[in-house]
Amino acid sequence: MNGYFEMKLNLDGKRALVTGASAGIGKGAAEVLAGLGVKCVIAARRMSSLEKLKEEIIAKGGVAPIPVAVDLFEMGASIELATRANQCLGGIDVLVNAAGRSKAPSAPRNTPFDYPSQLWEKELHLNYVVIRELTFAFLPQMQKQKHGRIINITGKSEPEKLGTANPPKAAVHAWAKGLSRAIAKYGITVNEIAPGKIISEQILNNYSSEERQKYASCDIPLGYLGSPEDVGYLVAFLASSKAEYITGSVIPVDGGLKKFAF
Repeated sequence: MNGYFEMKLNLDGKRALVTGASAGIGKGAAEVLAGLGVKCVIAARRMSSLEKLKEEIIAKGGVAPIPVAVDLFEMGASIELATRANQCLGGIDVLVNAAGRSKAPSAPRNTPFDYPSQLWEKELHLNYVVIRELTFAFLPQMQKQKHGRIINITGKSEPEKLGTANPPKAAVHAWAKGLSRAIAKYGITVNEIAPGKIISEQILNNYSSEERQKYASCDIPLGYLGSPEDVGYLVAFLASSKAEYITGSVIPVDGGLKKFAF
C-alpha cells in the first residue's frame, strides 16, 4: 500500500428523513445522501418540487427518494411526518432537520423593534419546536437500535443585526448540546451545521446579483457563495460511521465568514 486510501462512508442502505428538501440546503443534502445509497424520505410543502427532485436523483443514479408533502406549521404535522417516514422506511437511521422559512412573509432584513410577536413565534416554531418534536419522535427507535444520527441545519452565532431566526437557532445549539450528552451512550450523535451564505431561493430573492457579489468579495474570505452540496457533503460525513466521535458540535460551512475562533 502507498499510504493513501479512499474513505468509504458506508451509507449504502441507510434510511434518512430530510426536511426542507424542495430547495436549497435540504435539497443538496438529499441529493448527496441518495447518491451515496441512502433511502430518503424527502419532505417539504411543495410536492411538485419534491417530485422534480426525485426524478433528478434517479437520473443521476441515486436511490429514488420518497416524497412527502407536509406543512410543518400545521398542528401535529411533526408527529404525522415522523409516522409517515417510519411507515415508508421501517424506521430511520439519519434525521436531517433542514426546513427553512415558513410560507408566511419573511421578516424584514432589519427586523424592527415592533415586529409582531406572533411572527417571532412562527420562526421559533419552525426553527426550534419542529426540530425538537421530530427528534424526540425518532429517539426511542434510535435508542433501541443503538445507533442514530441527528443533523440540524442552524446558523451562525454572530448576528450582525436583529433577526427572528437567530434566537431559535441559538436555542437549538444549547438544547442539542445537552441532548448530545444524554444520548451518547446509545450510539446516537447530534450535531449542528451552521451554513454561511449558501445559494438558495431565499438568498436569490433577498439579495440582488450585485449585492451577492459585493457580500462575497467583502465578507467571505474564499470570495464566493457556497452551494447546497457544500453543506450536503458534511451532512453525509456526519451521517456516517466515520463521524461517530463527533457529537454536540456546531460546525460552520461558510467559506470563512465566521470571524471569531470561539
